[in-house]
Amino acid sequence: MPLQSTATIGAIAEPHQQPYRKRNHTTSSRHRKLSVMKRSVLATTMALALGLNNHQGHAVQVVDAAMNPSAIAALKALKSVDYRYFVAGGTCAAFSHGITTPIDVVKTKLQANPEKYKGKGLIGATVQICRDPDEGGPAALLSGLGPTVLGYGVEGAMKFGAYEVAKPIFGALLGGGDGSSNKVLSFVLASILAGAIASILLVPMESLRIKQVTDPSYQQMTVFDGLPKIFRDDGFWITMSGIYAMLTKQVPYTFGKQVSFDLVAKFLYSINADASLLSDDQAKWIVSLLSAFCASIVACLCSQPGDMVLTETYNKGSSSGAKSKSKSSKRTNAKASSSSSSSTTPGSFGKVVGEIYARGGVPEFYRGTPARLVHVGMIITSQLVIYDMVKQFLGLPATGSH
Repeated sequence: MPLQSTATIGAIAEPHQQPYRKRNHTTSSRHRKLSVMKRSVLATTMALALGLNNHQGHAVQVVDAAMNPSAIAALKALKSVDYRYFVAGGTCAAFSHGITTPIDVVKTKLQANPEKYKGKGLIGATVQICRDPDEGGPAALLSGLGPTVLGYGVEGAMKFGAYEVAKPIFGALLGGGDGSSNKVLSFVLASILAGAIASILLVPMESLRIKQVTDPSYQQMTVFDGLPKIFRDDGFWITMSGIYAMLTKQVPYTFGKQVSFDLVAKFLYSINADASLLSDDQAKWIVSLLSAFCASIVACLCSQPGDMVLTETYNKGSSSGAKSKSKSSKRTNAKASSSSSSSTTPGSFGKVVGEIYARGGVPEFYRGTPARLVHVGMIITSQLVIYDMVKQFLGLPATGSH
């Protein structure tokens, strides 16, 4: 289909001209804002329909015809996607989550089986797991390492990449530049989008990781045979039903981590610029470390309830299956096998939230927070420092320095 001329598209994008009439000034501002939004959507849709790769010149003419600076800026930001953010994000996430797998195993077991580890802290539970042959001994601390590295590598690439790409797009759509009061809001919206994308990608891997920690039938499995088993036992849609629990954890986690890291780093760089306390090379390391540490605390507190819900969601069937088995120890192996198979189904999101609240109210959602502060603190601090290092190695500026 031949492309329409710029004049024609401009005529479509412009509001229909009406004879002059006296307008109510109290609503004119609202009408103008709605008009701008409609024209932005229309112009961007036309540009994408024409194709950015094959008809870039025509796409730019379409947006120019709409006469909307926000749409132009957003489209330019979308076209300037930088793969280096994805590489840096995937590298730092895979490494940081991989080295903290033992802590995550202990934290997950504390949440999944509070009666067994009652009165035990992080160190006490670790010693008990290592001494218990039924748990698998010291090797149990590496349960879920494979899906953790692979899953969080992909998740980190998309989370960091989508966040960095979305920031200027939301900033442009909100109608402000770098100095706008809407800058923080653009960071928040970008983090919500990045957290949602990461959640969708992470659900199958997180499902396998938690099952390898809480379900003995999955402990010796790798990513390549564990995921097919989950899909066979539970079905694809049942496995993906954990998306609500994952969103509950990942969106606040991404918001707390990404936004606070950006803002704290920017604040510390501004202090150093005014006081000249450190050289540029020193500031990059110290600011990155301090900002990452602050971000780890914020992210942990924001996402702790979601982490509790996530673990309970995937452990729900396992716990009920174990209770059923203890009450009917004289049943046949076939029935026991059937009960074990049914235990792999994730619990209902609403039911899980209700049961957690019924056990102890709001404080129950924060059970295991000290262990998670250590776990998340190590992950985020190392992750964000590595992220900044990889970014600079790839030629990108340090976070908050520009």
